[in-house]
Amino acid sequence: MALAATIKINCSMPSNANPTKATTSDYSPAKSLLGNFRQELAQHPPFAQMAADDLDFFVFHAKQHYFAPDEVVLQPSSGTVQELFYIRQGSVTGTRGLAEQMGGAFEYEAGDLFPVSAALAGRAVTASYRACADTFLLALPVESMHALAQRSTVFSEYLSQRTAKFLELSRKALQAAYASHAIAEQTLETPLGVLAHRHPVACGPDTSLHVALGTMHKERIGSMLITDPAGVAMGILTRYDILARITLAQVPLDEPISRVMVHPVLTLTTEHTAQDAAMLMSRHGIRHVPVTDQGIAIGMVSERDLFAMQRQSLKSVSTALRSAKDVQSLQVSARDISHLARSLLGQGVQARQLTAMISHLNDVLTGRLLQLKAAEHGVDLQRLCWLSLGSEGRDEQTIATDQDNAIILANDTSDEIRETIRAFAYDVNLALDACGYPLCRGGIMAGEAACCLTLDEWLQRFTSWIAQGSPQDLLNASIYFDFRPLAGDLALASALSASVIKAASSTPRFLKQMAVNALTRNAPLNWRGAIDADDKGMLDLKLQGTALFVDAARLYSLAHGISATNTRRRLETVGPLLQLPQTEYEAWVGGFEFLQMLRLRIQLEGQTTVEAPNSIRVATLNDIDRRILRESMRIARQLQQRMQLDYER
Repeated sequence: MALAATIKINCSMPSNANPTKATTSDYSPAKSLLGNFRQELAQHPPFAQMAADDLDFFVFHAKQHYFAPDEVVLQPSSGTVQELFYIRQGSVTGTRGLAEQMGGAFEYEAGDLFPVSAALAGRAVTASYRACADTFLLALPVESMHALAQRSTVFSEYLSQRTAKFLELSRKALQAAYASHAIAEQTLETPLGVLAHRHPVACGPDTSLHVALGTMHKERIGSMLITDPAGVAMGILTRYDILARITLAQVPLDEPISRVMVHPVLTLTTEHTAQDAAMLMSRHGIRHVPVTDQGIAIGMVSERDLFAMQRQSLKSVSTALRSAKDVQSLQVSARDISHLARSLLGQGVQARQLTAMISHLNDVLTGRLLQLKAAEHGVDLQRLCWLSLGSEGRDEQTIATDQDNAIILANDTSDEIRETIRAFAYDVNLALDACGYPLCRGGIMAGEAACCLTLDEWLQRFTSWIAQGSPQDLLNASIYFDFRPLAGDLALASALSASVIKAASSTPRFLKQMAVNALTRNAPLNWRGAIDADDKGMLDLKLQGTALFVDAARLYSLAHGISATNTRRRLETVGPLLQLPQTEYEAWVGGFEFLQMLRLRIQLEGQTTVEAPNSIRVATLNDIDRRILRESMRIARQLQQRMQLDYER
């Protein structure tokens, strides 16, 4: 630090002051200076969420340093880190061996703290940090950093969970921005243990129908839970079951309720969320879900509980889709999907839940179309399996998405039946296009001959891709390997999946080719580590963002024989298998989900075009989102570095 100028902030601390107990009364700072620094710090996390006394503590204990352009701030030879730095003005770039080989510097800008990990661990840094311009830093001694962490939970959690805290702040800012659009009183992230506040009305299996129905009428409830003596749910009877199971079946009322109850009963635990309950209700067409704690029924959640304050609900949209009589009705309901997504975005629902909901409703819409068109064409759906590919196959669809699908035929399908099924599939593709899911420009659709094959033909095709590994084979792998069965004979998809995973995991050369292909796209960070947008200031959040995580997750899951297709589940499953610290693979998930959320936001807000549905102008982002975007790209690059070490040796 030969050229660095050090300036002590104009505050004095008594020599006998205890830093962990210090308050503003212990010091005599210049009030105007203190106010300026406090106001400046409060513009950035974590200081924006910290108490005024804790901000004052930071200011009192910090020194200001100046560094000229290209001057070294910190390097490995500096020894154990003695200070945590806050950038007031300018920027700092860090570089290290492997990072330099991949063009992987990283930049800290005004408002950032560094080097957090080294300061917490009490070690030397592993990178060299240089000022990029005239740079002013506030340096907080490590001892004071720990003292402040003891005083301030906000500061402590930020240091230990930086990425997660950025994501939380971004989600809260988004929720506040959408507050006027939010319809529900409670978010879908609310645990069922909070919602299920009323103990369920239940009876034993031997209770007569006369007594059970009388209780339902007296209590004005829509369901009766049947439990064993320990309180474990055995079955359920709802108002909607009474007509078919009792009245029309002419069951005497002195019969036990066990004769007509629905069983087994679908339940969730107190740790599941309202989102889980909504998805369960939608998938199975039910209106009541018992909530259990350690296997014992402790509450009941109904559709009315979840959506009492909503005009639209996941259940109501899916019900409208399932009951649609024609394509025109489905077109109307398809528009409700984006409306519901906007409402849930305003509740602060996370990316994984939103994309899962969108994919689920798209599944319901497609499933209804398959039923309608199969009846028109005289096709037996049990003679085939309809596959969702790409983002829908991963349960990660956003609003702006085209269709990628395929069909597996039974091996004994005749040429005549194959052509009938192809015509049916092409009709479904056109109907999906009419509902707002554009035809795939690459022709990856079930109505195309190349995507309507028998099980053996698909096996041969996948085997060829794995054996050859040409550029086109690798491109196909990035699309077809994420397949998920949607309707028909699901056993066909299971057989294909098992064979493909076995072949891929046992072919190291193909895995290496996948890795090399994935590494042809680098995280969009420039030589300084700043976000590298194009000459128009735009960034493609899919091709330059989420795809980096998706490719890595696919590679590692195939290598380890994992059948999951969802990127989050893949990363969470792969992390422990790679013997990585939980913080590392949780950061992968956090970075991926932030990029997904950003894609959803710009699509729902109408910031994108048909030609570029995932592009964002970086300059339009607020401070928090721009920082976490940069952090997400850093995480993506670290994931790519791991791939490079694992597969390019």
